[in-house]
Amino acid sequence: MENTNKTILYLGAAVCTGIAGILHLMFVPSSIMAGIQYTMLFLISGLAQLFWVLPMIRRWGRIWNIIGLAGTAVLVGLTGYVVIESVRNPQLTPPGVLEMAIAIEILQIVFVIITAIIIFARR
Repeated sequence: MENTNKTILYLGAAVCTGIAGILHLMFVPSSIMAGIQYTMLFLISGLAQLFWVLPMIRRWGRIWNIIGLAGTAVLVGLTGYVVIESVRNPQLTPPGVLEMAIAIEILQIVFVIITAIIIFARR
């Protein structure tokens, strides 16, 4: 793969995980009333995703890409759970949560796809 194309992929992955991290952190204040487990989930996942911008920008290597892909795949499942629960119980869901959760889900899925392309592309 051409170096310019690979740079675009790495930057795209960094942007996706960075924005998803910021959106996760935006959930922290509203999740405090829901329970410490949700607050910690959003705080840890948001900080981890913001950190993950660094390995993507700096191209730390294949093992870091695999860890990032696997960790984000887990977050896709957890965010998917939040989306499903929001649809099932709309009256228990604060306004804007469903839309933001869907945006996070899309960004995370795009990150996983881009990272898979980076990992499995011919060198």
